Amino acid sequence: MAYGLPVLVAGIAFTVNEVFDKILLTQMVSKEEAGIYGACYKLAVFMTLYGTAFRMGVEPFFFSQAKKENPQLTYAQITYYFVLLGSLILLSVVVVLPVLADLFIKNPVYHQALDIVPIVLLASFCLGVYHNLSVWYKITDRTYFGAIISSLGACITLCVNLYFIPLYGFWASALATLLAYGTMMTLSYAFGRKYYPIPYRLGRILFYMFLSFGLASLSYYYFDASLAPGAALLFVFLVLITLLEYKSLKALFRREHTHY
Repeated sequence: MAYGLPVLVAGIAFTVNEVFDKILLTQMVSKEEAGIYGACYKLAVFMTLYGTAFRMGVEPFFFSQAKKENPQLTYAQITYYFVLLGSLILLSVVVVLPVLADLFIKNPVYHQALDIVPIVLLASFCLGVYHNLSVWYKITDRTYFGAIISSLGACITLCVNLYFIPLYGFWASALATLLAYGTMMTLSYAFGRKYYPIPYRLGRILFYMFLSFGLASLSYYYFDASLAPGAALLFVFLVLITLLEYKSLKALFRREHTHY
């Protein structure tokens, strides 16, 4: 119970982060605006699925490694490659966003909220990183930190939405989601350094996250979501990853091949 109840609280707080922005938009603006926001919000499902699938697969592995010698290095490496692939997914989804919108949102009226999708994708990415960083309080039986951090995220979601929805509509909800998950990610990293230090490659992780979102913003907002410039930016990002990570990825795949 001491381990599980905080996890339950964290789950409730997560539900607040995911659901209450639509409820508040419905109550404070209109059902139409909430529907438009909700339809475009769903396009972030690609990042959500990636984060969820990764978490479900890797959490048992985290626990299995806890008793081994120096598991922190393994945790750091896993988070690093999660960020690397997540950065690529974020940029790829934004580049093909107009195509995805035509496929999954048939009514063009709903396209007016597409501008929030890069923001929501980044928020979902931060949530995925948070789940990776949260390994420290799970394997040290400090799950109450998860409840505290998630509850703070829920408070941010509620406060920002309540105050700014009358001023900015669904933009307030998108930015509230990013602020909540970004804060949770940052706090988990900060507390983890104190209670269970893990040697994350912080500089390179932040570099890939910010570069990916920067190129995605350039593609969508500056080049007006044009496919050709977006594809060029994606190609540049892929080349950069290849140049920077070729040796480490080659060594990783060689080691895995030898293992099997």
